[in-house]
Amino acid sequence: MTNGNAATGLRDLNTGIPDADQLKGAVSAVYDDVASWSRTGDFWNWGMHCPDLLKELTDICPNFNAGVSDTFSEQLYYQTLQGLPFSKNDFRTLNVLEVGCGMGEGLNFLARLVDPARAVGLDLSAAAIRRANALLARGDRLGYVEGDAEQLPFQDGEFDLVINVESSHNYPDVERFFREVARVLRPGGHFSIIDVFDARSTKRFGELQEIQDFAWIYERDVTENVKSSIRRRMAPGSFFRKEYARKQMPMRARIIGGLGGAHYAGADFIGHRDALSKVLELTRIRPKFVAEYESYRHHLARRT
Repeated sequence: MTNGNAATGLRDLNTGIPDADQLKGAVSAVYDDVASWSRTGDFWNWGMHCPDLLKELTDICPNFNAGVSDTFSEQLYYQTLQGLPFSKNDFRTLNVLEVGCGMGEGLNFLARLVDPARAVGLDLSAAAIRRANALLARGDRLGYVEGDAEQLPFQDGEFDLVINVESSHNYPDVERFFREVARVLRPGGHFSIIDVFDARSTKRFGELQEIQDFAWIYERDVTENVKSSIRRRMAPGSFFRKEYARKQMPMRARIIGGLGGAHYAGADFIGHRDALSKVLELTRIRPKFVAEYESYRHHLARRT
């Protein structure tokens, strides 16, 4: 496993943590804390805004957000299905795994949308998994397990589709994660990954695409779509800001989140720097997580 300081994500949090297991423990603790104050329906991602994608999604499932979301996170999850060679009937025969599922809302949304035979979510945060199973699990059709992306607790060839949404940038050893994905996918199965990239992780991802277990068949740069989502969430009176104001959060979480929850929404990615953020980062009360990220992209591979 690589040294923790080689990780492309949580750059500042990683400072002084030489061991990858310690880094994972720190990441897990952060998301355990977030799970304690998150509300039902929270997806834990920056979302994307694409009118064409939204229209397609609405045609498939009118009122899919039922007035309880701003639709941006659902659009990001729907993007993970783009490029896949499956009809709706095909999905009903598939076993689907999401690695890095958070509190499970994204996988729950996809499972209701395409109705796979079985859907499993995995996350490092025990608190997130407990909440997902308590609120969202549906017998053998949808369930959640605590686990490590680099040591997936599943059998070889167990899944037809593995998805990973805005999560892999936190993994100390992304190559090990890729090889685990290849192991749990059946031959001909698909791997759909969507994440944020900086110069270093872009180079690393290019190298990982040479792993012969995968044939990379689709790529879409959704940077501007993600930035559009963030801008809309930062707008005064937005759904995101109203929900953020209603959350029962400890003061430390509000300080980290910045004014109106800007930090949680990915505001650094669009160059949004409110006065509180500048002070917190200058004093290192809050690390500057995402200012160096350059793009946000979706890639799809087929297991050879």
